Amino acid sequence: MRALLTLGIIGLPMVGKTTVFNLLTRGNARTSRFMSSRAEVNVGAAQVKDRRVAFLSALYRPRKTTYAQVQCSDVPGLVRGSSEGMGLGNQFLEAIRNADLLVHVLRAFRNPAVLHVEGDVDPYRDFETVRLELLLADLELVERRMERIRSGKKMSKEAAFELEVLAKCLQALENEIPLHQAGLTEEERLALRNYSFFTEKPMILVVNTDEEQFKSRRYPGQEKVERIALEKGLKVFTICAQLEMEIAQLPPEERQAFLSDLGVEELGSERLVRAAYEQLGLISFFTASEEEVRAWTVRRGTTAKKAAGKVHSDMERGFIRAEVISFDDLFRAGSMARARESGLVRLEGKDYVVQDGDVIYFRFNV
Repeated sequence: MRALLTLGIIGLPMVGKTTVFNLLTRGNARTSRFMSSRAEVNVGAAQVKDRRVAFLSALYRPRKTTYAQVQCSDVPGLVRGSSEGMGLGNQFLEAIRNADLLVHVLRAFRNPAVLHVEGDVDPYRDFETVRLELLLADLELVERRMERIRSGKKMSKEAAFELEVLAKCLQALENEIPLHQAGLTEEERLALRNYSFFTEKPMILVVNTDEEQFKSRRYPGQEKVERIALEKGLKVFTICAQLEMEIAQLPPEERQAFLSDLGVEELGSERLVRAAYEQLGLISFFTASEEEVRAWTVRRGTTAKKAAGKVHSDMERGFIRAEVISFDDLFRAGSMARARESGLVRLEGKDYVVQDGDVIYFRFNV
């Protein structure tokens, strides 16, 4: 797995993609009220806000506190016909070809000063527009690869099997079936492991509302969006990106009061990053000392020895054992000293499966 989880932010123009990007990364990428010919891809890192890191930092008072991070890429907007060169085309999609997860921003807010590319607001229609463009982008890649294999002078057994799998993909895409629903076997998926198709990627929908819609928890086309999300197994987050930008600029004490008035505990953008973690089967474990408190990201099911390798290769190579305490136990104990007195710290071997929230000290010798 790459060092950082990567999110690709997609959607039509003028839906708030770059505002969502700025919220996630605390960046200041340029936004516009008008259709533009933006040709750059915005890239930045977002912290995964985690109350457990905050607690450990207060407990140890380290020189450095490091939250888990995700990388975010915000690409120029797609429009109907992008695959045929309309608007800016779809060439910018290649910048997120290797993203782990797609964040599709849908516009529900109405603002006469910010024109909608389709003329009116309809988040379900916009979802279908982008869904089709992703299908067509995958279809183009499949056709190019099939042509390349067929034009080769000699076809190996592996290439013949790959061609067979691509033909299966072609049939699915021509019938507007995303590849994650194409019924591919594990062997067939393995043959396509280097392609990173868009319609195989998990996706989260972010509905960008105005303040009134956010407070009422209602927006136009909500029933259709929720129905399609349920059918396709997609998570939906409703945020008011403009309002969140204003809240994020407030001092911490004022920010919490503002959130309470809205009836929410935290910013939707912070919940979004955690949801991406969960959807990809990722968890966090922690190392803590006076030098640094740090969150580390691993896939669920990772063993203690492999987790040690995330911290340093020497720790994995010379792994002896791990001292482990769950965050909840440490939180209740109030300090590591009291946790030890209560027998809450365990010694685990190399095959121990790390759990979300484990606080670990690795013993090793090289």
